[in-house]
Amino acid sequence: MGAFEAAFIFLILLQTSTFGLSSYDDEYPSEDEWQSASATSTKEANGSIINEGACGYGDLHKATYGRYGTGLSTMLFNKGSVCGGCFEIRCVDHVRWCHAGSPSVVVTATDFCPPNYGLSADYGGWCNFPNEHFEMSEDAFSEIAVKSANLIPVQYRRVDCERDGGMRFTVTGNANFYQVLITNVGLDGEVVAVKIKGSRTGWIPMSRNWGQYWQSNINLKGQPLSFEVTTSSGKSVISFNVAPGNWQFGQTFEGRQIYS
Repeated sequence: MGAFEAAFIFLILLQTSTFGLSSYDDEYPSEDEWQSASATSTKEANGSIINEGACGYGDLHKATYGRYGTGLSTMLFNKGSVCGGCFEIRCVDHVRWCHAGSPSVVVTATDFCPPNYGLSADYGGWCNFPNEHFEMSEDAFSEIAVKSANLIPVQYRRVDCERDGGMRFTVTGNANFYQVLITNVGLDGEVVAVKIKGSRTGWIPMSRNWGQYWQSNINLKGQPLSFEVTTSSGKSVISFNVAPGNWQFGQTFEGRQIYS
């Protein structure tokens, strides 16, 4: 098979993999399987990631992701649908950089690591397609490797997220354009579908705007809001009347959590 035919078939497979509500059990290895990747750390003042990143979480410490956040390369980011998902990562096969015993750390996907095709994959172009790469917070990185290490070999696997409290819904926008940011999602952590309901409406499907921002153009001002959230494992949870009738844009409300 020629290079052109192989590239064409790969693009078809890549496109079809994004249709429908996929399960992360299909996209990622099981909890007993490890995949190979690479990792670097992003340097910020207190060792954690503060900036909101491509998932739209805002202050990552308020979203509880700051100290254990990570950016993902294109192969892992999946156009933002994986935002909020959790990965267990360990450093392997490097005596100088890896901590003894290859301890692991669990991180949350909070950002996109953009490619840099002007640099090679082992010198600055770590996130170039099709590399699988994690750009970890410094605190998380230092739990598996020497803090001064640059590029390290790692293994990863997808795991369930352990969260304190319920899901959080932050409502932004205006009377004709509603956005809801969903954070602190348990289980697989990856939201794939959202519905919203006012006290005078039925269930209205929302569309993904970007990251974990979901949007609707229906005016629901003055109505208590309910949400139905579905994650990539296929599980759904309904939080009735999460926001009271006098809710305001910019407020955050806590609903039910999703469990296995």
